[in-house]
Amino acid sequence: MHSLSTRLLASSAYLQIEPSLSAWLSQISGAVTANSQKRMFPRAIGRRSSTSTYSNSAQFRDEVRAEIDKYDSKIPIEEAVTPPSSWYTSPMIAALEFDLVFGRGWQAVGTGYASQVKEPFGFFTGSLGSVRYLVCKDKDGELHAFHNVCRHHAAPVASGFGRSASFVCPYHGWTYSLDGKLQKATRLGGIKNFSARDFGLLPIPVSLWGPFVVINLQSKVTKSSGVENEWLGSASSLLIKAGITASLRHVKRQDYILNCNWKVYCDNYLDGGYHVPYAHGALASGLDLNSYTTTLFERVSIQSCRSRSVGTESAHRIGQAATYAFVYPNFMINRYGPWLDTNLVLPMSPVQCRVIFDYFLDEDKIHDEAFIKDSLEDSDQVQKEDIFLCEGVQKGLESPAYNVGRYAPKVELAMHHFHNVLYKQLSDWDVN
Repeated sequence: MHSLSTRLLASSAYLQIEPSLSAWLSQISGAVTANSQKRMFPRAIGRRSSTSTYSNSAQFRDEVRAEIDKYDSKIPIEEAVTPPSSWYTSPMIAALEFDLVFGRGWQAVGTGYASQVKEPFGFFTGSLGSVRYLVCKDKDGELHAFHNVCRHHAAPVASGFGRSASFVCPYHGWTYSLDGKLQKATRLGGIKNFSARDFGLLPIPVSLWGPFVVINLQSKVTKSSGVENEWLGSASSLLIKAGITASLRHVKRQDYILNCNWKVYCDNYLDGGYHVPYAHGALASGLDLNSYTTTLFERVSIQSCRSRSVGTESAHRIGQAATYAFVYPNFMINRYGPWLDTNLVLPMSPVQCRVIFDYFLDEDKIHDEAFIKDSLEDSDQVQKEDIFLCEGVQKGLESPAYNVGRYAPKVELAMHHFHNVLYKQLSDWDVN
């Protein structure tokens, strides 16, 4: 295992993508005033005098370990309490999440849908933490992913998405083929001990599942690994039966910025429809909430619900049933009627996240403009209602009045499962 300081340095690589994230480690390893501690660490973490600092790594280790272990995954849901609010506010917990949760395993990528690399020469770019990635399909139809970082002076070699036969760095013109090889590096006269073979784009393991592209930031993983088993486990066959396939047509992408921790949004999604009749009146009218079921898999939970009545407008959009799949840690797949939409939740700071929605539609509805418009408006209304809820919860989590809560055992099984998997990952760090 790496030492604590090494792991923190690894985490810091993810924290450079946003200015707010860069500040986390300075608060962890440098001087932290009592006022900033009170704001960012509402309770157990960081309550001390104005002259105290986090200069002692053992002190950091002990305090973070104490916060992680306030959650007990062995207690059954009927008796369990939720993770403490520090999990949703602490920069130290957030730093570990970037290292242990988002830096490991297969991750769906925010702009990474197979439609963008359906044909040779197609490409798209994006970022996961501080990792800038580039996904493309070469002339022979082989899928590749690379760190979107020029090997000369670190500029991105591509931006956005589109089609291209090569990638030319806009800084100094270094040119790379679609398989990542360095094709051209001009004005290197006099350079010694240089070989173009050693300066190609650095690869990232990449794979396809249905309409999704997934990448894995662990360097020892190869793209020949069984992504279906590792990413979805035994849930994959059920998702295929639910109609989650590559035949769907992409319709729209919509981004939302929420002033809440990323896990607040996940918790809201995973409450088994508990909040639906109170927060989403229009949606609730089309669902038979008494039919809600939850099935748990290794790292996936699937919630399903039947439509309330056939023939209504909402039932026309929802179909006979809705399937809501949560793929740990931050990807949601929703299949209902002719629609499939996905929600990808990306942390921006301990108290802010970005949620990327992508909408897919069955081929036979792709030209029904009125149906599409009405459906997207309905979806946007639900998201605005969820934003109101999640941002209110975040304020409550930052209040001194709240520490832990309880689960509703018959409906919040998926949320409890999410917390258990997360606890297992957060516990997997060096204690020496």
